[in-house]
Amino acid sequence: MSDEPSTALMDHPGTPAGPAGLRLHHIAVQTGDLERSIAWYRDFFGADVTWTLDTFSDLSMERLPGLSGLAELEAGELRFHLFTRGPEQGVAPPADSNQYQHICIEVDTPEDLRAWHTRWTAVHASGAHSFVRQEGATDIVVDSDGVESFYAFDVNGLEFEFTYLPGGRA
Repeated sequence: MSDEPSTALMDHPGTPAGPAGLRLHHIAVQTGDLERSIAWYRDFFGADVTWTLDTFSDLSMERLPGLSGLAELEAGELRFHLFTRGPEQGVAPPADSNQYQHICIEVDTPEDLRAWHTRWTAVHASGAHSFVRQEGATDIVVDSDGVESFYAFDVNGLEFEFTYLPGGRA
C-alpha cells in the first residue's frame, strides 16, 4: 500500500491526463506602490515592462475591487504581473502574510483550457478534498485580445489562473 494520498480524479473522461502542455505564464504580485515595484523588478531582475493597463474587465474588478493599475514585466522566460488597487486597498500587505496574489498557468489550446476547467470542477465536486475557500472556479472569460482565462483556488486557498493566449506565448 502506498503512503501517498489517494486522488479523486485519475482518468475522468474529458479532462487532461496530466501536466503535458502546462507552462508558468506569470506570477501576480499586489503592491501598494506600482512605480516603486516596477523600479525594483527592473533593478533586481533586469526586467522590462512589456505592457500596462489602467482599465479592467468586470471579472477583474469583481475579484480585485479598486484595481487601478497593472504592469507586466518580463525577465528572461519569467513574467511578473504587478498590480495596485485604489487608496483604500493600495497599501502593501503585512510583511508576514502570503503576498502572491495568484500564479498563472498557460495552456496550448482553448480546448485544453476548457478541459482544465472541467477537471477542476470534477475534483472540487468529488468531495474528496476539503477546501479552505469554498468558491468554485470562475467562468472562462475572453478579453478584447482573445485571451481566455479562468481562476480557481487550491485546497490551501492559493489562487491559480489558467490562460490560453491566441497565437501562443506572447
